Amino acid sequence: MKIIECVPNFSEGKNNETFEAIKSAIDSIDGVKLLNLEPDGDYNRVVVTMAGSDEGILNGAVNASLAAAEHIDMRNHKGEHPRIGAIDVVPFIPVSGSTMEECVKISEKYAEIISGKLNVPVYLYENSARKPERQNLANIRKGEYEGLEEKLKDPEWQPDYGPAVFNPKLGAIVTGARFFLIAYNVNIDSADLSYAKKIAEILRESGYPKRDENGNVIKKDGKTVRVPGRLKSVKGMGVALEKFNLTQVSMNLTNYNITPIHVAFEEVKKEAARLGVKVKGSEIVGLVPKEALLMAGRFYTDNRIENEKELINAAIENLGLDSLAPFKPEEKIIEYMI
Repeated sequence: MKIIECVPNFSEGKNNETFEAIKSAIDSIDGVKLLNLEPDGDYNRVVVTMAGSDEGILNGAVNASLAAAEHIDMRNHKGEHPRIGAIDVVPFIPVSGSTMEECVKISEKYAEIISGKLNVPVYLYENSARKPERQNLANIRKGEYEGLEEKLKDPEWQPDYGPAVFNPKLGAIVTGARFFLIAYNVNIDSADLSYAKKIAEILRESGYPKRDENGNVIKKDGKTVRVPGRLKSVKGMGVALEKFNLTQVSMNLTNYNITPIHVAFEEVKKEAARLGVKVKGSEIVGLVPKEALLMAGRFYTDNRIENEKELINAAIENLGLDSLAPFKPEEKIIEYMI
């Protein structure tokens, strides 16, 4: 079964009329299912999750974007989250039976259609990027909506699709294909945040600033020298979880084939033991591909089990995924929700 996910981020976090319009726009399309719509008032932003076939996901993304464009006006937008437009970013993600190359083509088709319908500049990022500097979303967003009019005058920042003309109502759109991002937190049985921060620094790919014997950050050519972390494709930080009297190593696993969930968990356990603290289970925020849990299940059963349900239960038990709240596979695994 071919499943592609799309997670558009729209610059509206408060208006229910806008949310209902986006929901209706997706629900009217065959071959796609709305899985989640999560607004944030402080960010003034809504994250929408849908999944479906290649044709369904393309039509769903276009329809949702057209609905958002009708209701959002960037001239009135204020929010804590960086953004470049009303339809800020529209990533396409291969989940099962689909490839990154297919998602690149879908993102290009989306860019072609939406730029024509809305007369808006569109940039390609991540695996769809046509220039290295456009792979990173932060580079495209630099200057945000407020700096976009000037940015479009720069020959280096001509859009990949659509006119190089400022659209004051909608700003610009960023789209592309990327790998599935898993938001994964490991619980540290201590209210002292320094342990979680230290573990995150050691493990995340970006590592931590190198210091001299006096504790001063070492710089070379004006840039901070960093000690690289142990785990590739991992972003991480320490956060407090006050209501449970715990702290967490909060991670984004940007490619679970490079650093699987169980590897991240075991490495946190190893560092926690070295620091003299214990791990108390973990949690997955949002949805997860089935294969990511099957990989963990195979690891913890030494490949002795083939039954899918038993493998997933082994992953839940060994990772402690129900330590803070019940982990319901039918509500957390993307394939089971479709």
